[in-house]
Amino acid sequence: MKILVTGGAGYIGSHTVRQLVRSGAEVTVLDSMIYGHPAAVEGSGAKLVKGDLGDASIVYPLLVREKFDAVVHFAAFIQVGESVQDPLKYYENNIAKPLTLLRAMLLAGTRKFVFSSTAATYGVPSQMPIPETEKQDPINPYGGSKLMLEKVCRDCEKAYGLKSVFLRYFNASGSAGDGTIGEDHDPETHLIPVILQAIKGERPGITVFGTDYDTPDGTCVRDYVHVDDLADAHLRALDYLMKGGKTECFNLGTGKGLSVKEIIDAAEKVTGKKAPVTYGERREGDPPYLIADATKARDILGWVPKYQDALQIVETAWQWANGPHGGHY
Repeated sequence: MKILVTGGAGYIGSHTVRQLVRSGAEVTVLDSMIYGHPAAVEGSGAKLVKGDLGDASIVYPLLVREKFDAVVHFAAFIQVGESVQDPLKYYENNIAKPLTLLRAMLLAGTRKFVFSSTAATYGVPSQMPIPETEKQDPINPYGGSKLMLEKVCRDCEKAYGLKSVFLRYFNASGSAGDGTIGEDHDPETHLIPVILQAIKGERPGITVFGTDYDTPDGTCVRDYVHVDDLADAHLRALDYLMKGGKTECFNLGTGKGLSVKEIIDAAEKVTGKKAPVTYGERREGDPPYLIADATKARDILGWVPKYQDALQIVETAWQWANGPHGGHY
């Protein structure tokens, strides 16, 4: 297969690129490098094209020339707080620019699209664990932008026969098992790397927002899904589309919840060091639980996460954070 991966120099994209290449696919990465890292792609065997998703002078010739079998779309801005402060930035990048990509796909005859969506499209859920049938009512522009692109793709199926898979992630976590690529955001907001950076002395500490939730230990519970498992799901989604699958959505999570305190405990066990922790008030908009019902992905895609344990996930993140790269490219 010839696959275009947009945002393939980012966190989840780079892990997926590596697995695609290992599966025998011919992979081209398109990344603006605003947040991506060339080093995350170098040596993978993929071709790297630096360019903006909304630049028709780059995107159109690339799609028409290469005649990709499918596109895997990661390129997006992902900071929830920033999306609230600057919604137009998110609507432009996460909705408007992908329209250029979709139009180029139609022109080139590429009709298969795997979209990196998010559990944030659900907003505040009414049931737990969350199935794909849960009402989508996002509470921030980030989730709203992802939901809108899902709607665009559904309309494109009706009008043009474009088949899409929407993969709604829960909490992406961990790093490649060999520690050679990993998570490196600026700013970093994900819990596990923040804890590890605090343990390493790269930040003064971490703040736990709320200890009085209706959960076993009072802290928020989330569904942490390992990045290599997420990458595997993208390969399975491509296989599903190649075999004639219709447009479909899938939750990606383990179905098991881990609390903030449990993640901190796991980090302390893995590193052998205490984390500098401060306990603060609740943060507005944080529900007590967010856990996926990923039954559909198991039944249709055959996807079963290999990483189910907090220690396993944190160990891979620590390999990256404490390895030759020190957790940074």
